[in-house]
Amino acid sequence: MDATTHIRSVHSDLSLYGIDRANEHWNLPTDELEEIALAKGMATRSDQGAIAVNTGKFTGRSPKDRFIVADYLTEDTVWWGDINQKIRPEAFKELADHIAAHFSGQDLYIKDVYACAHPSHRVPVRVITELPWSSHFVDNMFIVPTDEELKDFEPEWVVLNAPTYEASNPEHYGLRQGNFSILDFSRKMILIGGSGYTGEIKKGMFSALNFILPHERNTLSMHCSANVGEEGDTAIFFGLSGTGKTTLSADPARKLIGDDEHGWSDDNAIFNFEGGCYAKAIDLSEEKEPDIYRAIRKGAILENIVYKEGSRTVDYTDGSITENTRVSYPIDHIANIAKPSLGHNPKNVFFLTADAFGVLPPISKLTPGQAMYQFISGYTAKVAGTEMGVTEPQPSFSACFGKAFIPLHPSVYAEMLGAKMRETGVNVWLVNTGWSGGSYGVGDRIKLKYTRAMITAALNGSLKGASYKQHPVFGLHFPTSCPEVPDELLDPRQTWADKDQYDEVAKDLAKRFHANFEEFASGCSQEILAGGPIA
Repeated sequence: MDATTHIRSVHSDLSLYGIDRANEHWNLPTDELEEIALAKGMATRSDQGAIAVNTGKFTGRSPKDRFIVADYLTEDTVWWGDINQKIRPEAFKELADHIAAHFSGQDLYIKDVYACAHPSHRVPVRVITELPWSSHFVDNMFIVPTDEELKDFEPEWVVLNAPTYEASNPEHYGLRQGNFSILDFSRKMILIGGSGYTGEIKKGMFSALNFILPHERNTLSMHCSANVGEEGDTAIFFGLSGTGKTTLSADPARKLIGDDEHGWSDDNAIFNFEGGCYAKAIDLSEEKEPDIYRAIRKGAILENIVYKEGSRTVDYTDGSITENTRVSYPIDHIANIAKPSLGHNPKNVFFLTADAFGVLPPISKLTPGQAMYQFISGYTAKVAGTEMGVTEPQPSFSACFGKAFIPLHPSVYAEMLGAKMRETGVNVWLVNTGWSGGSYGVGDRIKLKYTRAMITAALNGSLKGASYKQHPVFGLHFPTSCPEVPDELLDPRQTWADKDQYDEVAKDLAKRFHANFEEFASGCSQEILAGGPIA
């Protein structure tokens, strides 16, 4: 069959993967991929110019169907458990052969791209998929080589993405059901079967980098956003959903390095893994998230959205397909970005938490031990109404602010962070974007203008000379004054009308921190263990 090719490298033989007689479309421009998807009825074009697709049965990742091959390289290094599940090498080989047979004779779309903006850590990745819009997503989210680089491109990692293939006998392979996402660190290959959700491609490669960089390259991998100021100072923002990570890292006075996945290298560089952004679109508006909204134009891909009746205007409030509506777009759809997606001289790290219990100070400066403890804890809180059955605040912990994607024990990443703090003198701050004056339902959400003022004060050094007070339960040190922030807001206990109730709630939350940390304690140093609540 005739192949459609933009630039095809000398290392472009699909028979290396057991694929035969495919109609190969190599490195097509996104314009062509869009037109193919539209012509095949796989996509529509919204009135903002972006195409819209439906990812099918899966509208999010399927974490219970994610596996890592257990072999000589991983058996004693991977943090095995409910996140990192084992699969036999033989099962991986069989499934790879089945996908190759499934691909043979089909239209295939192949993208040769890079992960990691740092030239010394760049990883060449080849993604082979059966859907044109999946290939377009890869172009959006990874770093696109120049035409010259494509000529001699040789992949280090290969992703076989087969949304329409499901394993017919899951039990034989040790799978839960027909869909799967499997990493093989020895073969340097990722298999994705049975799911059209494009996030599986992105997070599969992120998981791979979370093994490669710390284990093989002495580089800390991080689930975070990052920006850089006019003086070249880089800031890093960690935070789970609802903590304000996207909003607070989008600062008009600072250039965005990236919004989700970064590395911190030996040469003290902070570099983006990606070449694009994959943002939530539910309830999106130009007023709330102007950068994301304006990025939705030709070249972007909307996933699982619904149009307003009789139009091609997206109803961003409609979650009838899924609450996890998404949009992917190249990072250059954002105006104020760092080029390349790389920063040096990191000065400040922010852990963002929306504490719905109203216990934690609005901002605290952490010691290395506290930073490592809080990093492993990855705390925020769910509030009533966010999930079915949640009627009062519930703590939510995700190790390293990305437990679902870390193949190694969380202490590995935490110890690397502690070492970076000691080497560079970087400041680490715990910022509570949640409640004050009482728990959710009684107190009030801390105003965004105050949170911005505290982060600005940390960035410009205003908090360096402030006096600090230690929290009696958590041991955190918080400033007693901050420019443009009321002094009484900084001490959370003083904002509660009932001080005894505050003490009770604070001690209860501390117990929950301790209980969560039991899972990690045996692999942690005494310095980390001493960084937890002191009561």
